[in-house]
Amino acid sequence: MADVAESERRILVAVDEGEESMHALSWCLKNVVSQNSKDTLILLYAKPPRAVYTALDGTGRREDPSGYLFSSDILAAMEKYGAEVAACVLEKAKKMCKDLQQDVKVEARVENGDPRDVICQMAEQLGADVLVMGSHGYGLIKRAFLGSVSNHCAQNVKCPVLIVKKPKTNAGSK
Repeated sequence: MADVAESERRILVAVDEGEESMHALSWCLKNVVSQNSKDTLILLYAKPPRAVYTALDGTGRREDPSGYLFSSDILAAMEKYGAEVAACVLEKAKKMCKDLQQDVKVEARVENGDPRDVICQMAEQLGADVLVMGSHGYGLIKRAFLGSVSNHCAQNVKCPVLIVKKPKTNAGSK
């Protein structure tokens, strides 16, 4: 066990706007990263691709060319907003790292694309020793329709994957 604590591990943690990913990061800092270790925590935010809109109206005609297309200033504003969200999420995650594990080395990355693909690609590219991610806890039906990022990564990433579930809270208990 001493070898594990002394080795330099690259721990990739996928973060997003949800509290599930912040819970996974917190759990990782308390249970995976050891004090005075040489671990590097890599925070990864996958910025989803921009939605594609058609220029056709509901009838399939293209009467108003500006119909569903966005102007360049709107696209720039959307891009700026996406960058601000990513920066905010990573700032929150870095603060948590500093509060819970002051001496851990932290790197942050923002990558564009479908989170399933981005997380798998970055785990491989960065040589992650372990991937840590949260789970939304979707049931069978929701998971079938929405897909599960954590399930996809667990099936496709070559390194070990640690999926941290947020404990369910009872609304009536205090």
